[in-house]
Amino acid sequence: MNKNLHAEGILDRLALVLEQRKTESTETSYVASLYARPDKMLEKIGEEAVEAIIAAKNGERAQILHETADLWFHTMVMLAANDLHPNDVLAELARRFGMSGHEEKASRKADHTGKPDGQTGDEASHGAEPRH
Repeated sequence: MNKNLHAEGILDRLALVLEQRKTESTETSYVASLYARPDKMLEKIGEEAVEAIIAAKNGERAQILHETADLWFHTMVMLAANDLHPNDVLAELARRFGMSGHEEKASRKADHTGKPDGQTGDEASHGAEPRH
């Protein structure tokens, strides 16, 4: 693996290219053709996810990397189509860091009052163990 590659730099560079493709012709740019056909863009994400799952199930490391790169690429196209940047995803991951998966899922289910679904009173503040 080339240690000179910095993931964040690659993501930034790709995000810039994806932004530029918004003004390209659908006849000459694959990405522009995906922007023009949002359902196809989303279909490609599903297709690449399935291919990554199959590669992982078969333990094919090279294929796992290839399909994951395809999945990330098409997901980044979706982000750009929605005026989001990879740094927005990184910020969300940073927000979740140190939080258990159960806590994070509950935070997404919280209603407008900030209480997890099904909680009506004080119980939202009880039962959580302090993090060490």
